[in-house]
Amino acid sequence: TGTLTQNEMIFKRLHLGTVSYGTDTMDEIQSHIISSYAQVHSQSSGNSTSSTPSRKPQSSAPKVRKSVSSRIHEAVKAIALCHNVTPVYESRAGVTGETEYAEVDQDFSDENRTYQASSPDEVALVQWTESVGLTLVTRDLTSMQLKTPGGHILTYYILQIFPFTSESKRMGIIVRDESSGEITFYMKGADVAMSTIVQYNDWLEEECGNMAREGLRTLVVAKKSLTEEQYQDFESRYNQAKLSIHDRTLKVAAVVESLEREMELLCLTGVEDQLQADVRPTLEMLRNAGIKIWMLTGDKLETATCIAKSSHLVSRTQDIHIFRPVTTRGEAHLELNAFRRKHDCALVISGDSLEVCLKYYEHEFVELACQCPAVVCCRCSPTQKAHIVKLLQHHTRKRTCAIGDGGNDVSMIQAADCGIGIEGKEGKQASLAADFSITQFKHIGRLLMVHGRNSYKRSAALGQFVMHRGLIISTMQAVFSSVFYFASVPLYQGFLMVGYATIYTMFPVFSLVLDQDVKPEMALLYPELYKDLTKGRSLSFKTFLVWVLISIYQGGILMYGALLLFESEFVHVVAISFTALILTELLMVALTIRTWHWLMVVAEFLSLGCYVASLAFLNEYFGIGRVSFGAFLDVAFITTVTFLWKVSAITVVSCLPLYILKYLKRKFSPPSYSKLTS
Repeated sequence: TGTLTQNEMIFKRLHLGTVSYGTDTMDEIQSHIISSYAQVHSQSSGNSTSSTPSRKPQSSAPKVRKSVSSRIHEAVKAIALCHNVTPVYESRAGVTGETEYAEVDQDFSDENRTYQASSPDEVALVQWTESVGLTLVTRDLTSMQLKTPGGHILTYYILQIFPFTSESKRMGIIVRDESSGEITFYMKGADVAMSTIVQYNDWLEEECGNMAREGLRTLVVAKKSLTEEQYQDFESRYNQAKLSIHDRTLKVAAVVESLEREMELLCLTGVEDQLQADVRPTLEMLRNAGIKIWMLTGDKLETATCIAKSSHLVSRTQDIHIFRPVTTRGEAHLELNAFRRKHDCALVISGDSLEVCLKYYEHEFVELACQCPAVVCCRCSPTQKAHIVKLLQHHTRKRTCAIGDGGNDVSMIQAADCGIGIEGKEGKQASLAADFSITQFKHIGRLLMVHGRNSYKRSAALGQFVMHRGLIISTMQAVFSSVFYFASVPLYQGFLMVGYATIYTMFPVFSLVLDQDVKPEMALLYPELYKDLTKGRSLSFKTFLVWVLISIYQGGILMYGALLLFESEFVHVVAISFTALILTELLMVALTIRTWHWLMVVAEFLSLGCYVASLAFLNEYFGIGRVSFGAFLDVAFITTVTFLWKVSAITVVSCLPLYILKYLKRKFSPPSYSKLTS
């Protein structure tokens, strides 16, 4: 899902269980925050012994129903404290000596502050708390400071921080309020991880589902107040666990889990991640090109389904079969049977159910899933993504292409036949691991339809032509030797051999890489043309054998023609056959080309010019064997009409049949794109 979205998060909703705030009601939250902090500061200035007497009874008697205002206050404070975000200030001072003073001057200037974090979700949350009045102004390793709407600075000491991992799906932080000395453990994470940690409630699961259906990414925020004794006990156990040599990670996790019990649920946040530009037309183009698209994501089922629908990966009218969670072989069998009865419907399955299905019914599941127009696998771990790619390669024997934008997609990108990485807000891990790197999802259309098409066609033409070029000269040598009682006499001496492979034929052969059968605009307008390429007809055993036969035919004609037509002087056989060979090669390049480019024409004439010019000073190479080193090439003979007509005759016999065959093939079985180009 992250690959299809912009990774620019916007805070959309705050839900407190009984009341929900959307984008249009954020000003209410702001007024609650302003009033509650004004109240706290007026009381703390009036009564210096206790900083927040208004909230004392609540901590001692948690069963009393809190007012909405205090619940909003707690929720916003938790969101402002529980994160891994650092505010950064740009230094505007030009002179290095003034930097320190300049930083002091502009420490809290709002327009100069930017937030940095590993995840864009966290930045969105902190920016939102700033918009409602509670601003994160500084943060270092041991403390962070918040600015209230009234301009007061609240300092919190960071005692412990438990970073987010893809296994735990949550992050926690323990802070101590400088003014009151209260220790609080805040935690936020995915609803799957948090639902078992928070106290019993009847709304969390339902609201998470509602938000996910709107395409929002949800985070559950909770807190737990700790006494000094509780914290000291935890810290000693935690430090001990960190020092253990065996199973350290497990022991540390166990100690942290001892805190994660019966936490007070504060709120549920919803953050929206908008789709990238042109995602829908790109997916539609890929589907029309005959490419099956699967979406593998770590997101929740509802979020994944919502993004699949909004990106038109699954069309609005299409049925969706949501695979029920299965844990046993029997359940998997029943669910697969239910799915088999449905026709032409998209499949949505979670990672756990997929694991069970692949364990017992791998072949049946892959066969059924491959018939679906679209498949969405949600709650997938990075290793599962790679496993699915390998599975498809193994079962379908088809080419796979994996597209990802984050570090969690690297294993999948490396497992696929072709990996495409998108450089985005999540860093460059994916694009560094991939074969191709692009900046936006929409570029995939052009990468496949235009560059993919040209790359395949050109590589096929160039590869086969280079084989033909080598085979034709080998055939001529074989014919020459067999005619002269298999004598081991080289047909072409030194430079002719080198020149043939380099200066005489190199430019036209390599100009084949400029050839294109369909204009880029056409290829993008009619993605159906791509289906032909998947059959692999441009480079196959059949085309290879055709080129081998052409080489043998042409080599034989050129050599026998030269032997039949040579005059009393034996030396002319080399001159005639080599000239005809060069002309044949140049004509064959012209025959292979589908769309002419001015550089191709230049290459053809340049090569011919090089050959004609070299005839003047390469005359000694046109002799045969040691005998004729004295018999130089007769310049007078080259310019005669006999030489010219003999060379032309041999060339015509070797090339004309192929031109006729190509014309007939074009006439009676034209390629699919000929309708569009005419």
